[in-house]
Amino acid sequence: MQPCNDVSAESSTEFPDRLSLMEVRLQAQEDEITLLKSSLADALRKLHLHDQQIPLLKQQLIAGKRFVKGITVPLALTRAIQSLSLEDALPESIQFTDETPIKLRGEEEDAFEEEMGKDQTWSSIVEESIQPTTIRTLQQQQSKSSEDSQGSCPQTPTSSSPAPPKEPASSPHGGPLSSIREGEKMLCSIKMFIRGRPITMYIPSNILNYEELRMDLPSQKLDLDWVYGYRGRDCRANLYLLPSGEAVYFIACVVVLYHISNQTQRHYQKHTDCVRCLAIHPDKVRVASGQTAGVDKDGKPLQPFVHIWDSKTLVTLQQIGLGTFERGVGAVAFSSSDAGTFLCVIDDSNEHVLSVWDWNKNIKHNEVKNTNEAVLAVDFSPTDTNNIISCGKSHVYFWTMTAGTLTKKQGIFGKYKKPKFVLCFVFSLTGDVLTGDSEGNILTWGKSTFQIMKQTRAHEGSVFTMCVLQGGAILSGGGKDRKIIRWSADLAPERECEIPEKFGAVRTIADVDGEELLVGTTRNAILRGTFSDGFVAIVQGHVDEMWGLATHHTQNIFLTCGNDRQVCVWNAEEHKLDWCTTLESDPSEIILLSVVSVGLSTGRWVVLDLQTKEVVSDLTDGNEQLSVMRYSPDGSFLAVGSHDNFIYIYNVTEGGRRYTRFGKCTGHSSFITHLDWSKDGKYVMSNSGDYEILYWDVASGCKLLRNRFESKDRKWASYTCVLGFHVMGVWLEGSDGTDINALCRSHSESMVAVADDFCKVHLFQYPCPKPKAPSYKYEGHGSHVTNVRFTHNDSHLLSMGGKDTCILQWRVKGAGTGDHKEHLASSSSVCSSSSSPENGT
Repeated sequence: MQPCNDVSAESSTEFPDRLSLMEVRLQAQEDEITLLKSSLADALRKLHLHDQQIPLLKQQLIAGKRFVKGITVPLALTRAIQSLSLEDALPESIQFTDETPIKLRGEEEDAFEEEMGKDQTWSSIVEESIQPTTIRTLQQQQSKSSEDSQGSCPQTPTSSSPAPPKEPASSPHGGPLSSIREGEKMLCSIKMFIRGRPITMYIPSNILNYEELRMDLPSQKLDLDWVYGYRGRDCRANLYLLPSGEAVYFIACVVVLYHISNQTQRHYQKHTDCVRCLAIHPDKVRVASGQTAGVDKDGKPLQPFVHIWDSKTLVTLQQIGLGTFERGVGAVAFSSSDAGTFLCVIDDSNEHVLSVWDWNKNIKHNEVKNTNEAVLAVDFSPTDTNNIISCGKSHVYFWTMTAGTLTKKQGIFGKYKKPKFVLCFVFSLTGDVLTGDSEGNILTWGKSTFQIMKQTRAHEGSVFTMCVLQGGAILSGGGKDRKIIRWSADLAPERECEIPEKFGAVRTIADVDGEELLVGTTRNAILRGTFSDGFVAIVQGHVDEMWGLATHHTQNIFLTCGNDRQVCVWNAEEHKLDWCTTLESDPSEIILLSVVSVGLSTGRWVVLDLQTKEVVSDLTDGNEQLSVMRYSPDGSFLAVGSHDNFIYIYNVTEGGRRYTRFGKCTGHSSFITHLDWSKDGKYVMSNSGDYEILYWDVASGCKLLRNRFESKDRKWASYTCVLGFHVMGVWLEGSDGTDINALCRSHSESMVAVADDFCKVHLFQYPCPKPKAPSYKYEGHGSHVTNVRFTHNDSHLLSMGGKDTCILQWRVKGAGTGDHKEHLASSSSVCSSSSSPENGT
């Protein structure tokens, strides 16, 4: 049976476009259903509040003290209602509107106007609207529609002049009463809209003039410090050793140069999307790297290209193929018989076009359509630049370049079984071509006849890679059997070894000194070792989409988890994996205290000992995915947010080893996405999938705080909720609610990092409550960024890619002089990232 890795190089674009269109429509319908559910929940909450108000209204209406639209309402009730949401507190038949201000009678009217200000009516409550889908110019406006169902904002005084505002009086419900001098108004809330849903943000009391708030770039910047991971699961021929002692490989949009002995990294970061292939120039200094096309944030395709760059200085020497290649670059190779003058490129178009370039002059010499089948490898003959070999699904092609044209001759398998895939090939010292295929065979092709001269049974399963050593010996790496076999020049087996199962199959091999080898595996690891001593991992990573990320509160360690069911503990100082364990189902969230708490996709969650990896607690809440978990600041409570719309609260004892259910927060109409604890450990703020912000009084029995205005001045121990007044400015124009996957405020509360859906990490000033706030933007991920976290002392930021399975560790540096786009090619473990200021436009 053919392993799935054999077909991994086939472009995903071969799937019908109709399927993609249907997926987009399905997602849109799911979003509409979610919004309808949230609207229904809002309506039910309003009805519940109305039911609570009706008995009180009936009693007061009998007294006949005041009237609205013909219904008498007493003064005391009017004042009480003022501190609540009018439209929430009263049935619709007696709601106040701009056209029907409060009607007062006689002496009561005079006394009320004396107290409240003659120009004050219910319609003078001022709000500011922000719509990420349109981001209109901020302007004061009177609120004419329904206030937020969890509580209205009592009007807070302000003045357009520098004079200090008038002190508000206290209301019986804890909020300030309106006390506005004539002509004075103050914004008390901001309203933004995401996918048509209004979200009200209440302005804290310490902000006296919202419009005069200044949004600046943060004083800190980021430099890429370390890259965790390697892309071996679906790429081949992507690991080489330079004379400098550095291993060259790639993951996401970064080409990594890892000095094995010094354990330092440098990074080439000029690619705009995922790197797919590598080639080393015959001088062992220059490198060619090709990338996929990708799309921008508007869904428009970006053009792929190949960069040729200097591995010593990290300076780009040439960019070729921009506007020529389609979808991406699948394979590249330098010529060798002419000192590397030419570069051969295979693109990922339907025809897998083969082109030959004089790369130094950026001139395309030849171009020809190759085949509609997947092409996995290409290379020049080491003795003749005019001969090129390519292979892939069910084919080997021998190309001849003459007079500006390329002609091909297909390899004939004849009496030998035609394999489904020809996965790799090398040139022997005699000039023959040796191919490895999905049948586990090595076929020897005559250098002039292009006929099969010999078939050698090599591996059980596929032959994924081959490598020729200086003396003519050949190495082959197997798929199913995970073996590395050393062959003599005439293909007699000499030695073999098997790599551990946890690392997967052999993807590629790089020779170090004839004895020591570097091995890239299909489970995204790079191994170092020999036949006699075995192999150990020097680079490891996840092998499937990742979402869970947590940092320790006192140590420089962090945890990750993903759909590969792995929970990994990393050392951020030593840049290595401390330990890894595999769970029975996909972990969806992870949190770290003195123990490791992991939420699973099944509603189950487990607590692991940080040192022994043993399970110390095993609990279940519902049967749906657990999306977020947070310990309270003192570690005495744990909040668990689920896709069943509930937040489960637990008492924590015995150093995090014992958990007792304390309560359940009920009120969200969609799944929980983010939550944070207040600094005093009594309250929780939460976001949900339908863009709702709710507040909970945990200490009082997980009670929902219906008047959200009461939480505007609350201090939060962490800030990871993507919706909230203090982070409202991170949302860009055109955002649809899913564009920001995660954010994290620094412990110093001076900056906030944002993970977006367009492969970018942003760094904003904190707080960031105004639209179009400026930020620094950092590239490196090749997929949606799923999570970000600061280390315990804010010295580093960690960002996690989704599908790219990459973890980037950024060094936080203070504002300094010089161009932050420059490349630092020092021998330290630092290579600068490319950051660009953004203003959100």
